[in-house]
Amino acid sequence: MADKFEQAATLLRDAYGGATVPPLRDYLDPVDTDGAYAVQAINTRYWEAAGRRIVGRKIGLTAKAVQQQLGVDQPDFGVLFEDMEIADGGVLPPERMIQPKAEAEIAFILGADLAEPGIDRDAMAAALASVAPAIEIVDSRITDWKISFADTVADNGSSAMFVLSNDRRPLDGLDLWSCGMVLELNGAVASLGAGAACLGHPLEAACWLANTLAERGDPLRAGDIVLTGALGPMVEIAEGDAVRATVGGLGSVSFTYGERT
Repeated sequence: MADKFEQAATLLRDAYGGATVPPLRDYLDPVDTDGAYAVQAINTRYWEAAGRRIVGRKIGLTAKAVQQQLGVDQPDFGVLFEDMEIADGGVLPPERMIQPKAEAEIAFILGADLAEPGIDRDAMAAALASVAPAIEIVDSRITDWKISFADTVADNGSSAMFVLSNDRRPLDGLDLWSCGMVLELNGAVASLGAGAACLGHPLEAACWLANTLAERGDPLRAGDIVLTGALGPMVEIAEGDAVRATVGGLGSVSFTYGERT
């Protein structure tokens, strides 16, 4: 079985060159949680050994409808590397993308370690240094996004890049439950949502992640970035698109996909 995991990890790494791969049915059962995270971990170790630096985690599958679609009852997570971040207002390099989509999220920046399980919303709130609107650019190395739960987990949570707003605020006084979200594509509204769409509350999503990682012996640390999950439907993007997300009480964040023509 370990050989199959290594083979799946190699297929996914090679697909970053732009040639997608079929769903990983020959290597993973569609709902094999442990196997999928084992494949993800193989590639995480590979990339760390190559010099990439982990700066946080992303949470996916926070919408119940998407969980039901993939036949699971829990979110998933992936790793954020330093070279995945684009500056607010910056340019997303097309050569690094395959079949990208964008989604608006709320990001947490931690000010303290969360090393022990049993983290609740109060503990999470106390550990936060700041909160910011964010855009995650998701991508899949699986052809035509025909993913199962195991496919997306093994593929580092279908992650690609992310953008954090320059405007970061303390949690105090923020309403992260009823805050509205608007995602614009070239100035037109493309997606709408709210904080409650993220596993009921972004803090709940972050608690799930912190407890899951603490139980795995790989806890969140001070300085880590946590992308807590989509606030509304993701949107496909094409070269030249200008993308902006605005979250009530938090502000806006934006990027352009390649140079505008």
